[in-house]
Amino acid sequence: MALANLAAGARGSEGLAHASLPYQQALKAFFRRRVEGGEVDDLVQEVLLRLHNRRDGGEVSNLGSFIFQTATNVLLDRRRRDTVRKRQAHCELEEIHHPLDELSPDRILQAKEQAAVAAAALGDLPLRTRAAFMLVRFEGMSYKAAAAQLGLSVSAVEKHVAKALKHLTSRLQEHDAPHRPKPGFFR
Repeated sequence: MALANLAAGARGSEGLAHASLPYQQALKAFFRRRVEGGEVDDLVQEVLLRLHNRRDGGEVSNLGSFIFQTATNVLLDRRRRDTVRKRQAHCELEEIHHPLDELSPDRILQAKEQAAVAAAALGDLPLRTRAAFMLVRFEGMSYKAAAAQLGLSVSAVEKHVAKALKHLTSRLQEHDAPHRPKPGFFR
């Protein structure tokens, strides 16, 4: 009799979500048998949200069946979404896979040295090469916009940027070479 009153009340101001409160434990058990434990509460919440958002959908004659049909639809929608988003291919964000880069004094010093080497290497570049590189890489301009500003062709800007990158990479590798152990050093 109490559930019949709840179902009748579902048509009133409180809605189906309120009427479904006695079913929450059964919903949790339903989802626990079908998904991982961490998702159970989210799925129950989704069912309650759908029931709450159902306005003027007509009278529900069997509230229990309606709730569990909604729960089944929530599961199906979740699986479709997971398939489309390729959720199985995602990995957890764990520190073992993505270690924290600590800002130790050595790391800060190394970064400052690299910045100084990069600045010196930029200073070594011819004026046009430096200007093209700065516009594209630091100002975020497209090659076409940089070419228009410098009065060069897009191809010329591409070549200047490539030349600057090659020079910077070479200088940074020369700087880092003394810090790396030589092959066979620990033999």
